[in-house]
Amino acid sequence: MRTVTHRLATGVSAPASPRQSDIFDPNSGSVQARVDLGDKAVLDAAVDAALAAQPAWAATNPQRRSRVMFNFKALVEANIDELAALLSSEHGKVHADAKGDIQRGLEVIEFCCGIPHASKGEYTHGAGPGIDVYSMRLPIGIGAGITPFNFPAMIPMWMFGPAIATGNAFILKPSERDPSVPVRLAELMSEAGLPDGILQVVHGDKEMVDAILDHPAIAGVSFVGSSDVAHYLYQRGVAAGKRVQAMGGAKNHGIVMPDADLDQVVKDLAGAAFGSAGERCMALPVVVPVGDETADRLRAKLIPAIEKLRLGVSSDPDADYGPVVTAAHKAKVEGWIQTCIDEGGELVVDGRGFTLQGHENGFFVGPTLFDHVTTEMSSYKEEIFGPVLQIVRAADFEEAVALPSKHQYGNGVAIFTRNGHAAREFAARVNVGMVGINVPIPVPVAYHTFGGWKRSAFGDTNQHGMEGVKFWTKVKTITSRWPDGAVDGGNAFVIPTMG
Repeated sequence: MRTVTHRLATGVSAPASPRQSDIFDPNSGSVQARVDLGDKAVLDAAVDAALAAQPAWAATNPQRRSRVMFNFKALVEANIDELAALLSSEHGKVHADAKGDIQRGLEVIEFCCGIPHASKGEYTHGAGPGIDVYSMRLPIGIGAGITPFNFPAMIPMWMFGPAIATGNAFILKPSERDPSVPVRLAELMSEAGLPDGILQVVHGDKEMVDAILDHPAIAGVSFVGSSDVAHYLYQRGVAAGKRVQAMGGAKNHGIVMPDADLDQVVKDLAGAAFGSAGERCMALPVVVPVGDETADRLRAKLIPAIEKLRLGVSSDPDADYGPVVTAAHKAKVEGWIQTCIDEGGELVVDGRGFTLQGHENGFFVGPTLFDHVTTEMSSYKEEIFGPVLQIVRAADFEEAVALPSKHQYGNGVAIFTRNGHAAREFAARVNVGMVGINVPIPVPVAYHTFGGWKRSAFGDTNQHGMEGVKFWTKVKTITSRWPDGAVDGGNAFVIPTMG
């Protein structure tokens, strides 16, 4: 059986891993491979190699670093079908979603191709008599990324792209559930010309995570996952003197105003709520129609649309979505469905018990719809992370603004309306980090930044865009004087702000 091993620098042998974890095929339920679970000794070997390689990479001019990014982008594009098939086989998302996963990561790499411009400092000529002040953006040294199972290509590229482009070495610890694509991306980065030791991949569970958080040579850690784990990582990493950005869970709301185009809303919800089996932090699992009349019309249109959704194996080109990632996750999602029933939610479409002929042991969960869900229900308060859509009815616009604003998560939100004033008012007032106006999944383009509020994000700096450049660099500011007797008359130095 295939074993996924750590990918360290050439000549660095990873200590033996006595523990392994199973990698499932979500379509069949069978174990298809195993991954080595590393420990502090494996991490130490990776850090030593990174320490040896990083100074030369930091000294490499930004144009040459940019060329590696260009080469990597071309290699990923040339191998995208292979990468998508590998991703689908371990994650379960359909081929089109797998290619989208890769493409969204590549958009960050495209941004990183412009790193010579993005990493420029500032300059002030004549801040005082004969005095100039300028700043430099320098790499922090060694960064680490801890990434989730649901986007095994996109999120690693969100992290290692800006980190490496700005001159850092990077150690990636991907999810042990689907680790093969991150390893393959590291191989392609090496083929693109990245020096040995700058990007390494280590595998593991909490033991490896804690080793990363505690290692004194790792200067920054980026994480995406559940909120409880994000909070833990943030606290432990900051206590160890690191800069940490930790993105957590979500419960994104879609507000539907009475004037919205409901046919378009239903199409958007079908993809946003059920695409990728709902396993994404920017999914839209809560829809908030304003007024009972709007809610009744929306519900009537949603039911036939949901019933038309096609579940299939990840290689089925006609499937709208595939299985969830593991049997344990399937049980968790179905447990939340039962909880919502027990709490008084009206089960309109039940996705439990779905089986696919020939794949009866696959981890499939059918699309599920609830109505009359209330804010007191734990199934509303917590992230389900599956193909479950809940209708929470709002009496008016004010209540619709309050629902996502008061929720513990503040990742994304959307409003569907033809009213520009309502959209503008909502975007300004809602207490959520990313807002879509008639856009159901408001993930910003790569040259803007990604990040939520409240328990959806811990730390002060967002992912990718200029926020990513800032996170992976530190600023050095230089104040210089080249005195000339003819200019300053030999006067004593005066601080520019006092001149």
